Amino acid sequence: MKNIKFLIAGILFGIILSKTQVVSWYRIYEMFKFQSFHMYGVIGSAVLIGIVIIQLFKKGIIKDYLGNQINVKDKKKGFIRTLVGGSIFGLGWALSGACPGPMYVLIGQGALSVIIVLFGAMIGAFIYGVLSKKLPN
Repeated sequence: MKNIKFLIAGILFGIILSKTQVVSWYRIYEMFKFQSFHMYGVIGSAVLIGIVIIQLFKKGIIKDYLGNQINVKDKKKGFIRTLVGGSIFGLGWALSGACPGPMYVLIGQGALSVIIVLFGAMIGAFIYGVLSKKLPN
């Protein structure tokens, strides 16, 4: 029962993704064909909110859920790995019509074929975990 707040946050997140049509295959298709600003607006808003929240964590204004200060480290810079990782992510998103968050929402909505996509994402994450130490920095 002490983690009920995380369940509630997840349910609210799923409702928001569903109501804003972020889980809609048609909206994703429109985005990749540059026919609509909808998804770019949602993604841009998420990036801006993320930037603000990270800055608040760095300054110590907000803390984690236990009240502890979080030490946010700068990420390693790397053009090639960002290009390769982003391309693999984008290709998977374009082929499946779903990125990681909406996969769970789609399964919850009854689109059980997305379980195959979720399984593929888990395999990809597992492979990355195995190979990550061997990849160049």
